[in-house]
Amino acid sequence: MRVADSDLTAAARIRNAALEGFARDGVAATTIRDVAKAAGVSPGLVQHHYRTKADLERAVNEHVVQIAVDASAGLEEATADAGTEELFDEMGERIAELVRDHRSALLYVIRSAAAGEKAGLEIFDAFVALVNRHAERLAGAGTLREDVDLLWLGLQVVALDLGTVLLEPAIDRHLPEPLRSPEQLERWRRACTELLRQGFVKA
Repeated sequence: MRVADSDLTAAARIRNAALEGFARDGVAATTIRDVAKAAGVSPGLVQHHYRTKADLERAVNEHVVQIAVDASAGLEEATADAGTEELFDEMGERIAELVRDHRSALLYVIRSAAAGEKAGLEIFDAFVALVNRHAERLAGAGTLREDVDLLWLGLQVVALDLGTVLLEPAIDRHLPEPLRSPEQLERWRRACTELLRQGFVKA
């Protein structure tokens, strides 16, 4: 669950403001002054917490990876003794939470990875690795179809999720209410879960 900005430390507010700017405008186009203004602090305070822009970018990257790690850890805890059906349902819930609560983080990864930037590519790799861990768990339990390409399973899940975030404005045009509304997120979760279940799990 997202923490209210008023409950965050100054360093975390600055980091989150940088994330919003990086996601919207890109790292190169986002200045320390932009970040300070968005965070409601002075440029000097930004540089007190993050000596250079590279330090700030590293903090953002670590934060985004941690978001994915936390989602995965929560999934593993929630599904420790779960069957295949419960695992897919819980995976869908976690993905919907990421889209609802961490849209800027996902947009940042999309922008950075699509530009071939090292940080974005490494975060994308981390996302794929997390999905692959769960795919290997299913394969080890013998619940995946024998013809499933495990390499592409991870890539397809991440591409499907990030692609939905990227195309959200276009997708919204086809929905009765915005994608991030509770009703449409649940509808999307069910559709994705069923697609993955039918595509990868033994009949």
